[in-house]
Amino acid sequence: MNILILGSGGREHALAWKISQSDKTDNLFIAPGNAGTREVGTNLPIDINDFVEVKRVVVEKDIDILVVGPEVPLVDGITDKFKNDPALKNISVIGPGKEGAMLEGSKEFAKEFMYRNGIPTAAYKSFNAENIEDGFRFLESLKAPYVLKADGLAAGKGVLILNDLELAKSELKKMIEDSKFGEASAKVVIEEFLDGIELSVFVLTDGKSYVILPEAKDYKRVGEGDTGLNTGGMGSVSPVSFATDDFMKKIEDQIIKPTINGIIKENIDYKGFIFFGLIKVDEEPFVIEYNCRMGDPETESVIPRIKSDLVEAFIAVENQTLEDYKIEFDDRHTAAIMLVSGGYPEAYEKSKVISGIDNLSDCILFHAGTSKDVNTDEVKTSGGRVIAVCSYGDTMQDALLTAYEKAKQIEFEGRYFRTDIGFDL
Repeated sequence: MNILILGSGGREHALAWKISQSDKTDNLFIAPGNAGTREVGTNLPIDINDFVEVKRVVVEKDIDILVVGPEVPLVDGITDKFKNDPALKNISVIGPGKEGAMLEGSKEFAKEFMYRNGIPTAAYKSFNAENIEDGFRFLESLKAPYVLKADGLAAGKGVLILNDLELAKSELKKMIEDSKFGEASAKVVIEEFLDGIELSVFVLTDGKSYVILPEAKDYKRVGEGDTGLNTGGMGSVSPVSFATDDFMKKIEDQIIKPTINGIIKENIDYKGFIFFGLIKVDEEPFVIEYNCRMGDPETESVIPRIKSDLVEAFIAVENQTLEDYKIEFDDRHTAAIMLVSGGYPEAYEKSKVISGIDNLSDCILFHAGTSKDVNTDEVKTSGGRVIAVCSYGDTMQDALLTAYEKAKQIEFEGRYFRTDIGFDL
């Protein structure tokens, strides 16, 4: 089979690494990819949000399966585009239709879906320019901290958690009236704050059945002890110590099954991954958010724990026979440490030469923001998050120890990584 993955980050490299191992994979393409994906497939330098260009490549390369890594093409309706195009309709797309993608594309849509289907989540209300005064009054009715979420996609940066009421009001005004997060914050969801510990759970669904993938815990803040600015993710571990069999059963019964049943009942076209951003409050799980694709950097610790053939799973998704697919996990722990550019998540420089990545053993390097200099053959930085170093271990501590040992051997100007991933487990 010929397979095309859309995306250029660590998530896409991890997917490409896994897909390349399948006997069913004939040719693997990654668009646009990075310096790492070119080692397991062929990079195609195209704009993945230009669906005309994507169609051209899909037809030219005789693609059988399209795996959509990031959320923007899904929210923009790439799956519907394929389904409604006679030249593309027989190609399997791993990713939901536009309506299903709205579970991530609109916080309000997701909240309404959860309320309709009895899925536990924080109480909320939505506000825009027309009722912003009601938003101020709603904030006054809540206790600190105050949670403000841009309704639309804001590249993971559209959530504010604030302890001061006046600051919360000021930020609400900036989000709605001053377009702090662009169009994404024209509408803002204000939620009650839930106090607990977070984890990420993933399923692959064919629209009627599902398989649960390994769970993970990621770390979004740039600083030690979860301090500082939010990032795209500084590292992850899998499995998660508090995700016991009993707790995972609660998640499946109270969240996963009602979500899949809601998708069926509401006739939502959904074939692909669902990411459940969860929080454990006392002993109960609540949904913080949905994503319509795999998370990053969780994918870099989740995918290495899947022993089964992922391409076989994708074929089962297309044929809606996923209930017959048996997924097998590696019992070992994995830890992924993200090396980032100096200054990230604020301004940072690119094109820094990366050294120490050749001949590293006992780890998998998942490239994120990297590119290869065609003139010098050097691998250079091209983004804020540069490389995830993933290692296995019999315990979380063993996996982290190895990953950190390998991370220290990789050098580039301004390189930074958190040294406390897993500190709260």
